[in-house]
Amino acid sequence: MSSDSRPLRIGIVGAGIGGLTAALALSDAGHAVTVIERRTGFSEVGAGIQISPNASRVLGALGLSAALRRAASEPPGVAVRALASGRSLGGVALGPDAQTRFGAPYYVIHRADLQTLLLDALRGRPAIRLMMGRTVTGFSEAETAVQLAAEGASGVQELAFDLLIGADGLRSRLRDRLDPARLQPGHAAAWRALVPIDAVPDALRGPATGLWLGRNRHVVHYPVRDAQYLNVVAVVPEAVGDEGWGRLGEPAVLRKFFRTCAEPLRELLAVPDSWLVWSLADRAVARPLARGRVALLGDAAHPVLPYLAQGSALAIEDAAVLTHALAAHPSVPTALAAYAAARAARVRRVQKAARANGRTYHARGLIALARNTVMARLGPDGMRDRYAWLYGWTPPA
Repeated sequence: MSSDSRPLRIGIVGAGIGGLTAALALSDAGHAVTVIERRTGFSEVGAGIQISPNASRVLGALGLSAALRRAASEPPGVAVRALASGRSLGGVALGPDAQTRFGAPYYVIHRADLQTLLLDALRGRPAIRLMMGRTVTGFSEAETAVQLAAEGASGVQELAFDLLIGADGLRSRLRDRLDPARLQPGHAAAWRALVPIDAVPDALRGPATGLWLGRNRHVVHYPVRDAQYLNVVAVVPEAVGDEGWGRLGEPAVLRKFFRTCAEPLRELLAVPDSWLVWSLADRAVARPLARGRVALLGDAAHPVLPYLAQGSALAIEDAAVLTHALAAHPSVPTALAAYAAARAARVRRVQKAARANGRTYHARGLIALARNTVMARLGPDGMRDRYAWLYGWTPPA
């Protein structure tokens, strides 16, 4: 097989967190990158996300440490409570201790703020081209290139790349060409809102992340945007999912799920008059993650249920591993085969751990009692160190 010339022409479909991170990493490695996004612009729609050390380490290596420190915050820990009574169940130590333990910070940040700092960095790389308002309508792969058709307001444009990356999310069209495994319903929905800090009950203010566990439901909250807002996520049962992304939810519907919860939490959930709702869905890791000159990244390759807060983190990891593989191998097909081999076991482990966490969060009876006993026995430091295999990950040298 002949060697590919350098720099490569790389097309990335999708300008989410993973796609933008991959564009920066690949550009810094000397490649010419085109990012193709079907949206016509970027908006404030979204909510907070957690950037654990395995991901913040990669972003720091891309020169984004200072921007992250300005836009994000480091929670000192996670306070875990019983949803019904408000009783403390345990905690997870984060903050400076986590940075010392794992060599990189644990951040929380609004998704739009992370997207903005990635876009600012992208605009400083002249080798990156951003094409907005384009929908990929098809592609074909030859031995030496991938031909792609992108349709926009002015018609269809034909593009040629040495490598095509699908970073187009949970319902990826590119994935369907490699592995059309069906989405599985998550039987739950995530309700998200931003609450002005002045409207937050006094008992729930402060820099720590709150995690409330109850039967078949839980709530997570943490401050974002210089602690001017509290990001709130409530996960509740859902019989029939919706393929829409961020549909509006009726506040009264959510409140019914929490009418008997602890008073401070009930007061908090009564504040928002607008919620965005995402139906959760699951899907097996793509088989293969890459083939020929086409690779998948992030949710397109391996969607992760939100119970470990690792969806964006794994996409960021993917970007680093893919960039390294291209540098370490003489041809695109061999590099992509190495990328797929390097990622498969880890992303499957994270998927499995996230599913298990969901069952543990929503447990009742003896399983909930065992969960609470383990948290109390391990303590905040032990709970943090349970995830050393996850947070301590480092990209290839």
